[in-house]
Amino acid sequence: MTVSPTVAVIGGGPAGLMAAEVLSASGAQVHVYDAMPSVGRKFLLAGRGGLNLTHSEPFDVFMTRFGERRAQLEPMLALFGPQQMREWASGLGIETFVGTSGRVFPTDMKAAPLLRAWLHRLRAAGVQFHMRHRWMGDGVFDTASLRFATPAGGIAAKADAVVLALGGASWARLGSDGAWVPWLQAQGVEVAPLLAANSGFDGTGWSEHFSSRFAGQPFKSVAISFTDGHGRHFARKGEFVATAKGIEGSLIYAASALLRDEIAAKGSATLLLDLLPDRSAEQVLAAVTHPRGARSLSSHLKSRLGLEGIKAGVLHEALSREAMQDAAQLAATIKAVPLKLIATRPVDEAISTAGGVRFDALDAQLMSNALPSVFAAGEMLDWEAPTGGYLLTASMASGAAAARGAIRRLGLG
Repeated sequence: MTVSPTVAVIGGGPAGLMAAEVLSASGAQVHVYDAMPSVGRKFLLAGRGGLNLTHSEPFDVFMTRFGERRAQLEPMLALFGPQQMREWASGLGIETFVGTSGRVFPTDMKAAPLLRAWLHRLRAAGVQFHMRHRWMGDGVFDTASLRFATPAGGIAAKADAVVLALGGASWARLGSDGAWVPWLQAQGVEVAPLLAANSGFDGTGWSEHFSSRFAGQPFKSVAISFTDGHGRHFARKGEFVATAKGIEGSLIYAASALLRDEIAAKGSATLLLDLLPDRSAEQVLAAVTHPRGARSLSSHLKSRLGLEGIKAGVLHEALSREAMQDAAQLAATIKAVPLKLIATRPVDEAISTAGGVRFDALDAQLMSNALPSVFAAGEMLDWEAPTGGYLLTASMASGAAAARGAIRRLGLG
């Protein structure tokens, strides 16, 4: 009787679970190891406000969100992309809908029912889960002797192939701590430094008055623009939030790669904030210069342009009392408030990380050139993408791709 090969999947996030699903369907014996008490912890937290599975935009547009890594990710996403993600969820009994932003969510918006259904299907397929098993990759790497630390002490396990899906370095408390970086580097695997992605930024400092009044409040219906030192340009409408020291939120996350790299290269990055993107500069100037009679300037701006609260507050941060009285300067600033940023927030606070195992350290099947029969998937690969379902879709697509590579390596298909 032929014994099916054994594959160890190390990491129980979406990439690891998708790898386990594809592997188990091929007939492999699949063991999932994770250091945490349960799998999918970051997945559950990310879905707390509504699980964004993927995005409904056309595939060609979808692929532009992956920037310089489009070429590496496109073959994987062509096999498991946005439409396949929705079909996969439907197969678990989870129907989806497209929100007004084009993002795709489960109809109940929740992550837990989907994860429960997924784990039930995986267990029914024979996948075995080993919780509180922390891979000790600091020794000599050998698929015939994988070492794990457990509450009961150290253990060893054997596998014919290994899929590493260890995540990046954000939200370490949920398991993605980046501890694997020096372990793989010691084995000759090239790893790009892990950097904060989809992160907030600190600025040169709000005034105490602004911070005490507006930290935690959103800038709504605004637009930002930024051009880096290489001429790469970003411009988009949306919203973001003021923090005690800077800014964060979806609109900022979308530009975070350019802002982060500019700060690293030049020490700072200055974006321009348009407080009224639906009004032209001429319309704003006409409203500012309209006679206001006995009304105060703040009342005038509120009445003519709807500027109040945090939007009015940021104007006072950018302009002196005298400059506020200069109609031309005030109108120009309403359309382009300069926000100088000087530091990216720490990696562990970021939604995701850039950097990781370099694609040129892997073959086309995501197998390590330095470690035969060892594959890598998910956020531990060297790519990044904005929020909006791109991260989750690509992580799962790479998990499926790594599994297909292991299947081919083991001669299962």
